[in-house]
Amino acid sequence: MLTRKQQELLLYINSRLAEDGVSPSFDEMKDAVGLKSKSGIHRLITALEERGFIRRLPHRARALEVLKLPPGVEGVVATLSVIEGARASVSESSAHPAEVNDNTVALPLHGKIAAGTPIEALSDPTQSIHVPAAMVGVRDCYALEIEGDSMIEAGILDGDTVVIERSDTSESGAIVVALVDSQEATLKRLRRKGDSIALEPANSAYETHIFGPDRVKVQGRLIGLIRNY
Repeated sequence: MLTRKQQELLLYINSRLAEDGVSPSFDEMKDAVGLKSKSGIHRLITALEERGFIRRLPHRARALEVLKLPPGVEGVVATLSVIEGARASVSESSAHPAEVNDNTVALPLHGKIAAGTPIEALSDPTQSIHVPAAMVGVRDCYALEIEGDSMIEAGILDGDTVVIERSDTSESGAIVVALVDSQEATLKRLRRKGDSIALEPANSAYETHIFGPDRVKVQGRLIGLIRNY
């Protein structure tokens, strides 16, 4: 059973999606159901999601899909769209961070990456992490947990979580996620030396490794770091 407010919000979102293909903003939802704050809307959306009436698409910025309507309510389930201002079509990429509230976003956490010896490249995320929205902006990002100490002189410690912007290019001198021989991923500072690429540690105990350009693929560049004390 849904509460009155939950049902009101669900039907309002569905009707707006049916009318123009986009979901109302949080301010519009707030006014429509008579709430005073956006946090109340977030709670209602979470409750509807937990009950299987709506779904937030993973890794897509502010996207909702109406899955079903309450028993006894006539109407057609509308197509998905977006919430809280952004306007996107169903065909757009879903590789964007999912918004959690006005101040944070949820990024896919792909697991651990070695900041020392390269490890096997990571692929599908198994969990997510909330980061400040201002850190990410509109960029397509993901997170990795650091394992190792080869970047400590750059302030990146074992156990830190780094925020990576997806990119297949990088300027020389940037700290990047580099995929070596299409098999191993590592976090290092990239330097271009003629036709070669150097992956530099930030720890004098480790050596710089030089590769041919065809052996290294940039998977993203470092834009932020999160540390738990």
